[in-house]
Order: sequence, then C-alpha cells, then structure tokens
Amino acid sequence: MRKIKKKKYAITPSLAGMAGWLFIVTIVMGVFFALPREVQIQTQNLTDEVLGEMVIVAPSQAALEAEVALIKKHGEKENRLSSRIMLHSDRLFDPIIFQAANRHNVEPALVKAIIMAESGYNSKAISNKGARGLMQLMPATAEMLGVEDYYHPEDNINAGVKYFKQLLNQFDDDVELALAAYNAGSGRVREYQGVPPYKATHEYIKKVFEYYEFYKEQMSST
Repeated sequence: MRKIKKKKYAITPSLAGMAGWLFIVTIVMGVFFALPREVQIQTQNLTDEVLGEMVIVAPSQAALEAEVALIKKHGEKENRLSSRIMLHSDRLFDPIIFQAANRHNVEPALVKAIIMAESGYNSKAISNKGARGLMQLMPATAEMLGVEDYYHPEDNINAGVKYFKQLLNQFDDDVELALAAYNAGSGRVREYQGVPPYKATHEYIKKVFEYYEFYKEQMSST
C-alpha cells in the first residue's frame, strides 16, 4: 500500500492547539472591542481592593445603578440581576455596616442605600468637591469626627453613620431633611426651611430612597 505523504502546510497537533487558542483569543478580543466604549472603560477600570484577606472588585456606580433600574423595572423576571448586585462589594461591607447601624440606631438598609448613592461601594472614591471614601466624607466633617484615614472602610462608615444620626437628631428624625443636609449641608436646609431647591439634592434623595426600598426588600427576603 502506498503511503500518503503529508503536505508541508499540514498543521501538527501542537500547532493545531496553538491555532485553536489563537482563534479563541481573537473571538474574545473581537467581542470586547465590539462593546460600546463606555462599557470597555468600565470593564478596564474595575477596582481591586484588598480588605484583610478579601479582594473586593468594586463595579462602577453607573453599572450598579443600571442593574437596580432593571430590577425595579422588570421585578421578579430579573431576579437574577438581584443576585448579581448582592454579590458585589456591598455584601463584604455588611458586618461593618450592621455594627455601625446598630451602634447609632439607624436602619442598615438606609446606610447601605446612602453608601450606594454616595460612592457605589468604591472605598477609594473622591468627588470633584473633595468628599472621600464610601460615605463621601468632606475633610472638615471627617476631622470633626476624628477620622484619620478617609479610605479605611470601618473608619469611614462609622463616622458617616454617626454624622447621619446627628443630622437625624437635628431635624427631628425627618429622613428626607437629614439626607438633604447630608448632601447639601445642614445650613442650607435651615436656610430654606426644608429641602434646598437644588436639582442634585432632590435627585440624590430620590436615589437614596429607591436604593433603600431595594435593600430593605432584599434583606427581608434573606
């Protein structure tokens, strides 16, 4: 029987494996670069933060807000998104949040909602006005509360919850006014004798209440 010679361009098993991997990488890269530029940036900018021995991958606030919006829009049909959001970094801060909330007699779901609205659970967040950390403490407020490390989750959350409790006491436990003061300053709330007529403040309060309902529902179902 005559032997059939392999053609020179035939791919050997090892080369075939390499070609297969190259094909997969090409497909993955093609899908990535086909995504909208905003999604690419969010994917590249995921923040890895070490808290003890835990690695926290903090998604962007925009990404989390989009998930919450979908959950609220589609309800139980999008329950899988509910599971996804609770797997994000907010769950890892729960022990600190519950401890601080219990210490200062503030609802944990409300604390979680404030953190979500303030920083999207990015402990390294810095606003354009200089507010820092999970609860976006302004330097003067942090100094008043004795915070030395803005970015230390426990210090930041404890101080933020303590400050919010002070605002609740100041405004007779009116959560809306306390949130307005947290966002715009208590002086502005007293000046306008209510929520200041700032669009950003009204949007902030609305956002916190939406997150509050979401977290309250999640906590009651677990």
